[in-house]
Amino acid sequence: MSYVLAALLCGSLVYCILVMVAAGKYLAASPAALPHPLPPISILKPLSGLDDGLEQNLISFFEQDYSDFEVLLAFRTADDAAYALVAEICARYPAVHSKILLVGQPPWPNAKVWSLHQMMNAAANDLLVMSDSDIRVSPNMLQVIAAEFADPNLGVTTCPYRAAPGNSFWSTLEALGMNTEFLGGIVVARMLEGMRFAVGPTIAARRSVIESIGGWDRLRQYLAEDFVLGQFAADAGHTVALSSFVVEHRIGNESLQANALHRIRWNRSTRRSRPAGYVGQLFTNPIPLALLLMAVAPAWWPILLVTAAVRFAAGYATASVILDDPLSRKLWFLIPLQDVVSFVFWVAGFFGNTIVWRGIRYKLLADGRFERG
Repeated sequence: MSYVLAALLCGSLVYCILVMVAAGKYLAASPAALPHPLPPISILKPLSGLDDGLEQNLISFFEQDYSDFEVLLAFRTADDAAYALVAEICARYPAVHSKILLVGQPPWPNAKVWSLHQMMNAAANDLLVMSDSDIRVSPNMLQVIAAEFADPNLGVTTCPYRAAPGNSFWSTLEALGMNTEFLGGIVVARMLEGMRFAVGPTIAARRSVIESIGGWDRLRQYLAEDFVLGQFAADAGHTVALSSFVVEHRIGNESLQANALHRIRWNRSTRRSRPAGYVGQLFTNPIPLALLLMAVAPAWWPILLVTAAVRFAAGYATASVILDDPLSRKLWFLIPLQDVVSFVFWVAGFFGNTIVWRGIRYKLLADGRFERG
C-alpha cells in the first residue's frame, strides 16, 4: 500500500509542476490588439433572486468602457426579489441599451439555458457575453473580449475567475480551492490538448457558433451546459480559448450544510460530464495523498514537507500570478485544510446520482444530462 500511495503522490507532484509550467505558458501569450471598428456586443444575464452584492455586480457591466453594447436581463416572473432593483439599475443608466425579459417557468430541465435561449433570440448582436449574477468585472472587460474575437476563427472563450468569498469560513475555504486548485486543471488541459471545453460563470461566444452546434435546445438537458458548449463547439471545428480577462466570482456566504450540498452537486455533475477527468482529479490534491502515505508509512514523514512546498508553489502560480488573489496570499496556511476537504468531497462525488438545485431534486444521467427525479 505504501508503494502504491508513493506512486500516486509522485504523479500528483508531477501534476503540480505541470501547473506551474502551464501557468507560465498562459501568461506568455501576447495580448490581442483592439479591433477597429469595435464589434457590437450583447451581454446576457440570467437572474433569479437577490444575491449578495448583486447591485454592484450588475453595475460593473453597465459601466463598461465600450461604445456599442446592450444588456439583456432575464427573470422568470416580475415578482422575483431582484426585479425592482434591476429595473432601477436599468433606469439609472439610460445611455446603456438594456432590456428586462420575463421568460416564464422554464419548460427545459436547465432553467439557465432556457433564459439564455430567450435572451439570445432577443439580442441584437452576434457576439454574446453570457455571465452569471454573481460576477463582477472591471470596465475594460468588453475591450479585452472584442480584441480576442478579432480572430475570425475564435468561436468560444471562457474567462478564468477569481473567487471572492463572503464572511463564512466555508465559503473562504471554497474560494481558496477555486483559486489555488481549480484553475490549475484548466491551464494544464489547455497546455496538453488545447481548450476543448468551456468553464465558469462568464463565457463569450458568437451566436453563429451556438446555432451551428444545434442552439440552446441541444444543451437544455445538460447540467454543465458551459462545459458541453465548449466541447460541442470544439468538436464542430471552432476555436475555443481561455480568455486573458479575469472576472471576480462573488460566491457569498454559505453555511456548512449549504456549502456541502453545493460541493457535492458540483462533484457529481463533473463526474457525469467528464468521468475520466474526474478520476484524474485525484492528482490535484497531493497533500491528502501525502497524509495517507504518512499514515501507513510514518518513517516517510519528510515527504509531507516536500509535498507542501510543491503544492504551495503550484497554488501561487495560479492564485497569485494569474489571478492576483489577495485571499490566497493572506490565508495560504489554510490550503492544506482546504485540500483535505476537497479530497473528501471528491470521494463523496463518486456516490449518488441525484442533486438538489434551487430546491428541486434532479437525477443525473450517464451522459451528463439531467432530469427531474
